[in-house]
Amino acid sequence: MVSIFLTYIMIGIPVFLFVFITNNKTVFTPLGLRGNFIKGLWVSLIFSLPMIIGFGLVNDFQIRLTLKDFIISCLFAAFFEELYYRGFFFGQLFKNSRLGFFPSLIIGAMLFASLHSYQSEHLFDLVGIFVTTFLGAGLFAWLYVEWSFNLWVPVGLHFFMNLSWNMYGVSDNAFGGWTANLIRALTIILAITSTIIYKRKMNIPFGVKSKTLWINYK
Repeated sequence: MVSIFLTYIMIGIPVFLFVFITNNKTVFTPLGLRGNFIKGLWVSLIFSLPMIIGFGLVNDFQIRLTLKDFIISCLFAAFFEELYYRGFFFGQLFKNSRLGFFPSLIIGAMLFASLHSYQSEHLFDLVGIFVTTFLGAGLFAWLYVEWSFNLWVPVGLHFFMNLSWNMYGVSDNAFGGWTANLIRALTIILAITSTIIYKRKMNIPFGVKSKTLWINYK
């Protein structure tokens, strides 16, 4: 666990230096770490309820999570992957350049999806894992934008999704089976529809729209 933590930190050093230099010597705000932590936590928990409850029902609520898996696959993975892939690769491009949502997303999403390719043993699994994690990167990036670049929303959702997946031993990889993906789809639908309803009710403009899909017109 210590070696994995140190690896994440070493990867983050050039990231933090770049953000520090290019954002007037600040790091936490540009990456979204100064967002409302409590709000991000409860919002993401609500979004994750279909997976937490659904996987529990399917697996008779039998907990299979070890402390090592909890720390590495849930805490470390959720925080550091969202910090680097959404806060840095996607966020810095989308906020500080003329690149729209899709062009800003593609680099980080490709890296994020490729990172999980080690989980595959067959071509079908490889394709499934890549597509699943690529789409997941898109969802996390969209939520990051629509919740005012509060990184704790995608971090929280990533954490609770990984937690439910590992806690009930759903699958050895990120692809899973038909039942698992159906239940996961419910969480995705809930996250998207709830965000849209909330923003419309609060009369908050959307960050991802036709004018920001390909070119970010500021």
